[in-house]
Amino acid sequence: MAKYTGPVCRLCRREGAKLYLKGDRCYSDKCAFTQRGFAPGQHGAGQTRKKVSEYGIQLREKQKTRRIYGVLERQFRNYFEKAERQKGITGENLLIMLERRLDNVVYRMGLAESRIQARQLVRHGLFTVNGRRVNIPSFLVKAGDVVAVREGSKESPIMKKIAESLGHKQAPAWIELTAADMSGKVMRYPTREEIDIPVQEHLIVELYSR
Repeated sequence: MAKYTGPVCRLCRREGAKLYLKGDRCYSDKCAFTQRGFAPGQHGAGQTRKKVSEYGIQLREKQKTRRIYGVLERQFRNYFEKAERQKGITGENLLIMLERRLDNVVYRMGLAESRIQARQLVRHGLFTVNGRRVNIPSFLVKAGDVVAVREGSKESPIMKKIAESLGHKQAPAWIELTAADMSGKVMRYPTREEIDIPVQEHLIVELYSR
């Protein structure tokens, strides 16, 4: 499966908004978007943003959401189609489903500095769900599931570093974090108000409804 391998800060500049793809660095003065908030392009050409059509605005919102969660186009479309079949508001259903991804839950628990790092750690098999090893970042957790760092992985240098700061982090209300065990229980699914990403999901619905 193809994936983007270029500089992730370029994606923030392309979308004209911080996507928080590099964890704590995005909150510091070293953030590339803070230093150069204009679109990428040679010789400063990206500093001038052209007027965008209604379709262009809808497309950018979809691309921004895909990039925040690290999802490719086909997979994102599949999520949308599933969200459309569910009861409730399609756009909210879509975001809740993306929040249920294992890599996102690991990130929300504070067990990774970014979703990108969480995806790598999950692929390397560092986590379990209900006691069973899961190495699929797109695995959708359910209410009642317990996500934890594998016992054998707690002694790895990267997890030791994360453990040092875990006590100072606060998981969202829908996850019950046990910092001492490096585990967390999904108590329920998040509400739209609890999903703090800068997107207007109704624009995505409008785009796919064309």
